[in-house]
Amino acid sequence: MLTAIYDSNCAICQTTRILMQKLDWRLQIEFLDLHAHEVVQRRFPQLADRDLMGAMHVVDSNQTVYSGFAGIMQLLKAVPLGIPFWLIFSLPGLGRLGPAVYRWVANHRYEINRLLGIDLPDNCVDDICKLPE
Repeated sequence: MLTAIYDSNCAICQTTRILMQKLDWRLQIEFLDLHAHEVVQRRFPQLADRDLMGAMHVVDSNQTVYSGFAGIMQLLKAVPLGIPFWLIFSLPGLGRLGPAVYRWVANHRYEINRLLGIDLPDNCVDDICKLPE
């Protein structure tokens, strides 16, 4: 069982969640919104809020944490139709390209939201979303 901690204010993250849930017919992935701070901190105290805002995090049953592209790779490996994509992204060379592309998208996700016509939540100003104190 995997737990994916994602940003519900991000259209790309929401789309990833929806797609993975549709492919997860074996029910191997639980999705947890990073904005449910109390729940996330109670279950995963090793994860800091500021880190969660920077990338999707995936935690396996051994409490091993995979962030960013490595987390996406874990999700792909967990669903049968994701395995071909996991194999492709595991090819030599993509091990460097994948994380770089992931970082760029993650760093620009709110700009991408705006390009898609999606408004940022009230707690977000200039692409920065405030975390609770």
